[in-house]
Amino acid sequence: MPLLDLFWSMLWFFMFFVWIWLLISIFADIFRSEISGFGKAGWIFFVIVLPFLGVLIYLIANGGEMQNRSMKQAADMQSAQRDYIQSVAGESASAADEIKKLASLKDSGTLTDDEFQAQKAKLLA
Repeated sequence: MPLLDLFWSMLWFFMFFVWIWLLISIFADIFRSEISGFGKAGWIFFVIVLPFLGVLIYLIANGGEMQNRSMKQAADMQSAQRDYIQSVAGESASAADEIKKLASLKDSGTLTDDEFQAQKAKLLA
């Protein structure tokens, strides 16, 4: 019988952490949503006072929207990270900007006409 007790203890332990994760996800989604402040306060109150019923009703009412908000936040974070990495790496916006830089170097005499044409062909390829 002790093995069965261990199994049930582990099951309840993991279910407790799933419950905590679910509550954190729901609270994060409530604050991420675009409902009014009173609506957010109402949902928070409902989830705290009647936790199982509140969570179940919230998931039924806003489950699909929860996923959409989560996917939008992930896409926004990925876009912000990509923009940050490109800005730190110093990559220029386009080949036209690079050609303008090469033209200014050619005009100042730093590049010869052959070097300018070679670099321009490399950028356009």
